[in-house]
Amino acid sequence: MSIIETKALTKTYGRIKAVRGIDLHIEKGEIFGLLGPNGAGKTTTIGMLCTIIQPTAGSAFIAGYDIAKNPAEVRRNVGIVFQDPTLDTVLTGRENLELHARLYGISGALREKRISEMLELVDLEERSNDLTRTYSGGMRRRLELARGLLHRPAALFLDEPTLGLDPQTRARIWDYIKKMAQKEQTTVVLTTHYMEEAERVCNRVGIIDHGQIIALDEPDNLKESMGGDLVLIRAKEPPVPKIEALPYVKKVTTGAGTIEITMKDAHLHLPELLSIITAVECVEIRVPALSDVFIRLTGRDIREDSAEDSGSWVDSVARYRQRGN
Repeated sequence: MSIIETKALTKTYGRIKAVRGIDLHIEKGEIFGLLGPNGAGKTTTIGMLCTIIQPTAGSAFIAGYDIAKNPAEVRRNVGIVFQDPTLDTVLTGRENLELHARLYGISGALREKRISEMLELVDLEERSNDLTRTYSGGMRRRLELARGLLHRPAALFLDEPTLGLDPQTRARIWDYIKKMAQKEQTTVVLTTHYMEEAERVCNRVGIIDHGQIIALDEPDNLKESMGGDLVLIRAKEPPVPKIEALPYVKKVTTGAGTIEITMKDAHLHLPELLSIITAVECVEIRVPALSDVFIRLTGRDIREDSAEDSGSWVDSVARYRQRGN
């Protein structure tokens, strides 16, 4: 069952084509990663799905509700965890959840039940009556995740949920996200600059560039599309034509003093490959990662900056409003 569905979803700002006809089907309980370099259109896409930004053309549905015709129903069916902190630090953890529940009209008995369930889910029962200004960064993020799920949304949108956290805390946050998606059967759509985390957590990944989805599949399938192992060799004047002629070599890319070779079963064929290359300085062999797929498809690293689509969703909306759009 598709919880999120888009058809030719498009957004333009004057001559800027931020999103160019995106088609997506994201299923119930799926953790979906929307990855792209800054300026690719991911911020605008999620802004439209959350009804923060109005689409120029096309359509999108959240839990069966049209984002253009039924924005109020869409908002009742989505949860959002922004990149920037949004907790009220003069309230306790429990009071933050209670305020959110009241805003969503959750009644007394059910409200207390849901608050207790969410606090237990993110392991914050013992600190629930402490002011959130005393929480660590990881604890605040866990409380924001609990708040985003409190009203049982059909879809939860996460903007860089682990940005700025230490590796150990990041790993715990991802564990909570997986547990929450499974327990609540909530569809999760996330953006992240940590490619290795998207590879480990997401059921599927969509790579967006220049406003279009250029790849969409399970992480393992995307890595297999690279065509084999990656071999990086530093050598003087490597014989590129001879290397390209080898039957197990799929792709050869040259750089300043280096050559990157995509080849099948590198552990079997490496001796033969090295026998035709003289003056080898160093060799590196690795299995392709999602970051390799990303760079090959987009031609740039996910962390490269751009004037468009950088920063948080809130910042993006503010910038577009300043332009008069």
